[in-house]
Amino acid sequence: MMTELEKYYNKFNEEKRLNSRHGQVEFITSMKYIHEYLGEDKTKKILDVGAGTGRYSVALANEGYDVTAVELVKYNLGILKSKNSTVKAYQGNAVKLKRFENDSFDLTLLFGPMYHLHTKEDQLKALSEAKRVTKKDGVILVAYCMNEYSVLTYGFKENHIKESLAEGKLSEDFQVLSKEEDLYRYMRLEDINALNEEMGVTRIKIISPDGPSDFMRPTLNAMDEETFQIFVEYHLSVCERADLIGAGSHTLDILCNTK
Repeated sequence: MMTELEKYYNKFNEEKRLNSRHGQVEFITSMKYIHEYLGEDKTKKILDVGAGTGRYSVALANEGYDVTAVELVKYNLGILKSKNSTVKAYQGNAVKLKRFENDSFDLTLLFGPMYHLHTKEDQLKALSEAKRVTKKDGVILVAYCMNEYSVLTYGFKENHIKESLAEGKLSEDFQVLSKEEDLYRYMRLEDINALNEEMGVTRIKIISPDGPSDFMRPTLNAMDEETFQIFVEYHLSVCERADLIGAGSHTLDILCNTK
């Protein structure tokens, strides 16, 4: 039986989002840090867990890297495979990567699974599996959806704040209390820190891959190309600032697998 998540992604245009201007900001920023930790060694092996339609895995494969992708949703996997890249793509689940042996990859991406894993137990399983299949001293990049983005957009901008409070979807301190049927899990920095501490992974750095771009969609779309490029330069210059991390729609946690 098709899950609610699969039904959602069968209708959601992931390609359009990633090619939008706010999607470009996220992609450019994330790729900058992926390349930073890959270096110039094209023999490094990459695992993309929750690969979606292959925005990252196909781009990296086209650069000459050995890329393996795992995607839960058949519809997304079909789009990925239709791109006819060298990516080795499989259907699978982030919490059970039994297809892969220990210490198989130099760099592992978890750019989608943590958005949809609703229990801490499942989040820890996904991190544990990523840690297991990544080589010692390899790098794991983990993306999260952030709490304040949900409160500000769905709550205030779209005017659902009163009903969300009345229905118990927010705690007294405005932490989103999402359930599985809500599809998305929203995090604060202290939640991410707690996962890392329990899993025993070492943070290299944590960044905001999209900054204010999701809040600024109409503004970004109205910019001429030169102004947009200046915005991207600005964002890249501030995306590691501690006073901005967590304020955007996503956060990217970059971890060293010290085993």
